[in-house]
Amino acid sequence: MSKRKFFEWGGIVAGCVLICFGAVAIFMGANGFNTVRDSIAEQKITATPDAGEITNGKLEPGQAIKTGADARAFADVMEFHALESTEGQRYAEMGRFLTPSGEETSDEAEAAKTPEGRPVENGLRNLWVTETALSTALNVSYMAEQLALFGIVVGVALLLSGVGFIVLALGGALRRIEARQPAAKPVAGQPVPTS
Repeated sequence: MSKRKFFEWGGIVAGCVLICFGAVAIFMGANGFNTVRDSIAEQKITATPDAGEITNGKLEPGQAIKTGADARAFADVMEFHALESTEGQRYAEMGRFLTPSGEETSDEAEAAKTPEGRPVENGLRNLWVTETALSTALNVSYMAEQLALFGIVVGVALLLSGVGFIVLALGGALRRIEARQPAAKPVAGQPVPTS
């Protein structure tokens, strides 16, 4: 097999492999995209009455949360409400326990005690634990949807690259390069061969 034929067949094989990878990437991306949207819809989350104001119109009051972008916007709504409930304090800024007078403290000895003798936990601080877990899940939904879209785009790029390899190989790109090389010039005094 000549070197040129080897490269032509190599181009065809590489093109077919790229087309297969591209098709698989598109399928996996579309499947992931649909899975994310189905999972979000299963939660039956609806936007709060003030969601439009908080998200600058990205969500409407009562709107069902069905996409990654909706989920990300609703995470902002949840954070807003958590900050509102804790008077602008975040988890790390709050005391772990409550004193008998209702003040926050992280000192277990100063904390009010339950009838069983355990320190009374700061419920507002625990609100942040819940908010962080839920908003992280919503933001991960957004990220997963974006990664699925990226997979689809990469799949299309691989498909186009594979088709390009095959077109170049079948179109004889290597033969055209050889055909453009100038023929050897005859040496003075030697007859020019005729066919």
